[in-house]
Amino acid sequence: MMKEESDCKITIENVNQYVLGYDRKVPIINGELRQYINFDNAASTPALKPVMEKVNEFMEWYSSIHRGTGFKSQLCSEIYDRSRDIVAQFVNVDPETHAIIFVKNTTEAINKLANRLPVGQDEVILTSRMEHHSNDLPWRQRGKVVFIDVLEDGRLDEEDLLRKLKQYHGKIALVSLTGASNVTGWVNDINRLAEIVHEHGAKIMIDAAQLIPHRKIDMRPSSDPGHIDFLAFSAHKIYAPFGAGVLIGDKEFFEQGSPDYVGGGTVSVVSYEEVYWTHPPEKDEAGTPNTMGVMAMAKTLLIMMELGMNKVAEHEKVLTRHMLQRMKEIPNVTIYGSADPAVVDNRLGVISFNIEGVHHALTAAILNFEGAIGVRNGCFCAHPYLKFLLKISPEESRVLEQEMLAGNRSRIPGAVRASFGMYNTISEIDQFIEVLKKVANGTYQGKYVLDRTRGEYLVENYQPPLEEFFRW
Repeated sequence: MMKEESDCKITIENVNQYVLGYDRKVPIINGELRQYINFDNAASTPALKPVMEKVNEFMEWYSSIHRGTGFKSQLCSEIYDRSRDIVAQFVNVDPETHAIIFVKNTTEAINKLANRLPVGQDEVILTSRMEHHSNDLPWRQRGKVVFIDVLEDGRLDEEDLLRKLKQYHGKIALVSLTGASNVTGWVNDINRLAEIVHEHGAKIMIDAAQLIPHRKIDMRPSSDPGHIDFLAFSAHKIYAPFGAGVLIGDKEFFEQGSPDYVGGGTVSVVSYEEVYWTHPPEKDEAGTPNTMGVMAMAKTLLIMMELGMNKVAEHEKVLTRHMLQRMKEIPNVTIYGSADPAVVDNRLGVISFNIEGVHHALTAAILNFEGAIGVRNGCFCAHPYLKFLLKISPEESRVLEQEMLAGNRSRIPGAVRASFGMYNTISEIDQFIEVLKKVANGTYQGKYVLDRTRGEYLVENYQPPLEEFFRW
């Protein structure tokens, strides 16, 4: 039996014992119950047990924050405010000079920054062709977006970044880049890129949603040439899926202008004639906040600091190296990005691939129904990037788009993505490879039928017994 949290230290070697639901068994089509393998961590991570325990403990004390006079309210206010200090410690910023704004997730954080960013008529926002939609679409709403190219293997083309920094010098509202790709796993050297951007008189925003659970992030002081001006990430990517995220930036920036959402908590004084906004970060946190989610995020950051982000990174490099080595055993497989097991220092354990002649949705379905392995397939909210990697021509892309808009998703382009968390193991990878061999060799058990409207494969005459595992 596992020891209580106070009696047992979490380490990278035993962390899977502390992952909620890690040992859950799920049904596969032969009637067997098999322990679930979660290789979909790039989408969302499970909760850590100590985080869940802290949530349950906290709920007995839950109350409104900042304006309540009761003891519970005072306690919750202290927890909420202390959480900002923990976030600041985790990314190395000074909470006195930086606004640490709590939001729902990275998407909301980037949208908030996009709404708050002054963009002149002749200014541009630079972002790259490797971005998640959440670091692309919000900027399109604000002005002219110029895309930095990527190399053939999907890495950021830094020479093109330099060209565009020079071309648009003095007219760049912001450079907004991902810390790591959710498709290829490529990691950008964010502090070095910040130095380059600052040399050209611009500011940089980093979408750290994919990077935050895998690598140590150092925003650095504002006096450092490599400092990150804005940073955004989500708690659900780092083992606290309770609906919180964060946007970090200089308080001076957020002092300017009006908040994008207004209401309770955003003001100092209101009359029928005047409104005076309060100071950041409260200025940008309208309404009753998700105190529970914020507390959970702070707790998981404390755990990650105790574990050591360097140890997390080294363990995941071992997993990635092993997976890429074993993927060589799969016939006719294409890995997008790098398939080299030696190249693990500047990439995450995010491996997107296809098996020639097998639809990506079919591969994902077989892994689930016959291996109890959860992956993701499709375009991973990065349609332009993945179509580039798949080498889909603009003409073919337009045909496919029209088919999908007409309700036929049977030919939807995409890939299969396996993504690791710090709790995954070599044994799980080996089980994954054995199922994947059956996919490649056509020796899988079920008869699969394509749902053309959804672009998904289901097993003929089989319905997963979902209600047996959760009922209202």
